[in-house]
Amino acid sequence: MADEIILLDLWSSPFAMRVRIALAEKGIEYEAREEDLSNKSSLLLKMNPVHKQIPVLIHKGRPVCESLIIVQYIDEVWSHKSPLLPSHPYHRANAKFWADFVDKKIYPTGKLVWGATGEVQEAAKKELIESMKVLEGELGDKPYFGGESFGFTDVALIPFYTWFYSLETCGDFSIIANCPNLVAWAKRCMQRESVSKSLPDQYKVYCFLMELKKKFEAK
Repeated sequence: MADEIILLDLWSSPFAMRVRIALAEKGIEYEAREEDLSNKSSLLLKMNPVHKQIPVLIHKGRPVCESLIIVQYIDEVWSHKSPLLPSHPYHRANAKFWADFVDKKIYPTGKLVWGATGEVQEAAKKELIESMKVLEGELGDKPYFGGESFGFTDVALIPFYTWFYSLETCGDFSIIANCPNLVAWAKRCMQRESVSKSLPDQYKVYCFLMELKKKFEAK
């Protein structure tokens, strides 16, 4: 099966991490191909000519692009094991809403917290904490966002746990002090082999992000 499933990957990308987690949850064998985004492969440009970005899942020679769409595709094609999206239409819609919230709120504001300085960074930090508190409110006292089972919203959010050290260090704040239940949820997710093996070390990510920040500042 591995020869018919290829993931165009990047170790540091939270979006690629989502796909790795979903594949691991389903127990799917695949070939991972690490991309260099400063020198994109001809395969990446061919398979994702619109955005030219990772991740891309190539299944039987056909590409599926955009991380949340890929996760949904994986869930539908390999539906025999570890369902990620609920069967009820309302609960499915709710899971997709919160995954979209992560993309629109956590990613862009988090990027400003580790990448910006001064007033821009301070404003982003406040917005990020507010967004995390909203997510913590949605989580409530449930083990996972969908209830008892690890699912779609969890897959969407947990990769950003690799940013927590960078966010706290650059933004000079404590996530656990503001959102203790969200940190407890993240640690719960990290106990899953599918997650722990798909997420890189937070300190390695911090070094990578700081190198990236230097390059942006040098331009």
